[in-house]
Amino acid sequence: MITPNSLPVFRVAARLMDRRTPPDVEVLTLTSGVRVRLHRVPDAQAKGPALLWIHGGGYVIGSAAQDDDVCRRFARELGVTVAAVDYRLAPEYPYPTPLEDCYGALRWLVDLPGVDPARVAVAGASAGGGLAAALALLARDRGEVNLAAQLLVYPMVDDRSATQEGLDDHHHRLWTQKSNVYGWASYLGDADPNVAVPARNPDLGGLPPAWIGVGTNDLFHQEDLAYAERLTSAGVPCDVEVVPGAFHGFDGVVPKALVSQGFFANQVTWLRRHLTQTESAPS
Repeated sequence: MITPNSLPVFRVAARLMDRRTPPDVEVLTLTSGVRVRLHRVPDAQAKGPALLWIHGGGYVIGSAAQDDDVCRRFARELGVTVAAVDYRLAPEYPYPTPLEDCYGALRWLVDLPGVDPARVAVAGASAGGGLAAALALLARDRGEVNLAAQLLVYPMVDDRSATQEGLDDHHHRLWTQKSNVYGWASYLGDADPNVAVPARNPDLGGLPPAWIGVGTNDLFHQEDLAYAERLTSAGVPCDVEVVPGAFHGFDGVVPKALVSQGFFANQVTWLRRHLTQTESAPS
């Protein structure tokens, strides 16, 4: 469980992971000071699709390095450029700083010479999925980037789950309601939840197609299905994958299990349909 007392321990573990950078990963620092881990494939198209990946950690822990394996797999299996952003963490940097860090990384990625700006998606898991959802809304509102898709893996999109009674009756693994209360309080700070929280946004229209995956034993199960339903009602194509019996972050705990392999394979298939099978119009 993540608390103010346990937070430093989790962050030390993340820093140790940052020290191990595989030779096929480029670590770059943007003008904002935010770091990005770039995954490319040698035989990528001259101007091809790209994916911005946002790591999880309840908005308070984690780093882009923790998802090197996932990003590498996306890059190799899809043949796309993948950038993972090391956004600044709450509570030291509450909303809107983490979201703006992600937006800056998105603008940078779209402007890369080898990236087709018409075929760029955002994706993330847990809090990263929540930031990806918020980023899709921000990109829509600012009108500077037209996203092709948003992939939301058991996303943390609704702070109201933190105060909902009975959610911890299922003894959720990895991410409990108490951790959720701390994560949301840290991220929101003094911000207006109606502005900062994706699920509180009254207008979900005009967003890119979405994929949402979540397990039935995940704390976010109810809020994720509710968000998917609202997207569909707003006219946004939304594919939903519910994994029976799966807990939060199951695919990271048992990545070699058949259910985890299938979960990832379905993400790849969906992204391929929205990124690599649609060529941008010639200029």
